[in-house]
Amino acid sequence: MSETKTALVTGANKGIGYEIAAGLGTLGYRVGVGARDEVRLKTAVEKLRAAGVEAFGVPLDVTGDQSVTEAAELVERQAGRLDVLVNNAGISGPVGPGWVQDPTALDLDVVRTVVETNVIGVIRVTNAMLPLIRRSASPRIVNVSSSVASLTRQADPDIEIGPVMAAYAPSKSFLNAVTVQYARQFAGTDILINAACPGLVATDFTGFQGPRTPEQGAATAIRLATLPDGGPTGSFFEDDGVIPW
Repeated sequence: MSETKTALVTGANKGIGYEIAAGLGTLGYRVGVGARDEVRLKTAVEKLRAAGVEAFGVPLDVTGDQSVTEAAELVERQAGRLDVLVNNAGISGPVGPGWVQDPTALDLDVVRTVVETNVIGVIRVTNAMLPLIRRSASPRIVNVSSSVASLTRQADPDIEIGPVMAAYAPSKSFLNAVTVQYARQFAGTDILINAACPGLVATDFTGFQGPRTPEQGAATAIRLATLPDGGPTGSFFEDDGVIPW
C-alpha cells in the first residue's frame, strides 16, 4: 500500500470542491475527484493533473446506493485506503427572488430532495468509505456546511445571516447534528470529523455572488482535512474559528 495519502472530495468537479481537491493535491495527497457529470469530471481530473496533482476520477452520485458502492470499490482499487473524506457535494434546491425559500409555501418534495443530497448522501458516502477510512493512520472527515446552519446566528435578529432558506439552511443544521453524532461514535479513535463553513463564495451555486473566491472558500476544509493527531473533532469551523451551533 502506497505511503502517499489519499483523499476523496465529493462534488469536486468545480467551485469550492475543485479547489479543495487542488489544495490537497498541492500538499501531496492523491486525490479522488468525485462527481456526477462525466464530462466535467474528466475535465477536472485533466486540469488537476496538468497542475501536477495526482488525481483520479470517481464517478459518484451521492444519492445512489450503487453509485456510492462502486465509488468505494474504485477507491480501494486505486489506493487501498482513504485518509481524507471531504463531503462537499450539496444542493440548495429551487429558490425564489432574492434566494428566498418561503417555509409557508415550500414544496415538500424540495425538502426531501435537498435532505437526500445534503444529509442522507453524506451518511451514505461516509458509511461506504468507513472500511477504507479505518485503514488510515490519521483519518479525517470534513463535512462542508454553511454559516446558515447555525441556529444561534439564525435566531439572533442582530446578525445578518442572509435570506430565509427553509430547505437549504435546515438541511445544513441537520448535517451539523449528524456530524456531532459521528464524532461521538468515533470517540476514542483516531478519526477526526468536523464541519466547515466556506463563507459566501462566488460560484455558480451562488449565482457568482459573494466576496470570497473558491480558493478562499476551500481553506477551512483543507485545514480540517489536514489536522494533526489529537486535533479538534465534532466542531463547526470557519476562517475565524468555531461557529456557534
